[in-house]
Amino acid sequence: MTCIVGMLNPQDGNIIIGGDSAAVTGMEIQVEKQPKIFKNGAFIFGCTTSFRMIQLLKFQFQPPIIENIGPGFATVAKQAPVDIYAYMCTKFVDELRNCFKVGGILDTQHGIEHGGTFLVGYQERLFRINSDFYVMETLDGFDAVGCGQQYALGALKQLGNTKLSVQAKLAQALETAAYFSGGVVGPFHYITT
Repeated sequence: MTCIVGMLNPQDGNIIIGGDSAAVTGMEIQVEKQPKIFKNGAFIFGCTTSFRMIQLLKFQFQPPIIENIGPGFATVAKQAPVDIYAYMCTKFVDELRNCFKVGGILDTQHGIEHGGTFLVGYQERLFRINSDFYVMETLDGFDAVGCGQQYALGALKQLGNTKLSVQAKLAQALETAAYFSGGVVGPFHYITT
C-alpha cells in the first residue's frame, strides 16, 4: 500500500515529503483521513507499512535531542559534534527500535528485528529508514517508498531538470504512481522542513 515521495529543494535547502491516502487490506482500499506525512520536532516523516507505526512515530516517538552546529553535523545531548548520518544510524534508530518495542510493533524473525519503512527529512537531508532499520541516503536528492515507489522514482528521474517546482514534481510522481498502482490513491498531502 501507499506511495511516499521526498525531495530536496536545492533553492532553499528544505526537504518536501508528499504522500497518498490509501489504506489497503487485501483487495480492499479505503481513503484514510489522517495523513501519512507529519512533523515530529525538527523532523518530517512520510510512512508506509503500518498505520500503527505512523501513530507511534507521530505521537510517541521522541527523537534524541539534536542541535545544529553546521552543515552535516549536530550535537546530541551535549556530546561532541557528530555527523547527522551517524546520528541517524545510531541514536535515532536506537530510540526508534525502543519505541516500536514498547508500542508492540517490533517484530523479530530469526534474531533480526523488523519495524517499518519510511522517509525522514531533517535540515537539508532526506533519509529512508528500511524495515531492518538500515538508514539510506541517496545521491539523487529524492526518494520514494511504498508499493508505488518504482513508478514515482521513474517519474522523478524524468522530471529531474525540468523547471517545475519541487512540489509539482512530487505531485506528478504521486499521480504517476496512482495511475499505475492499485495501492495508491489521493488526496495527496505535502509537508516541508
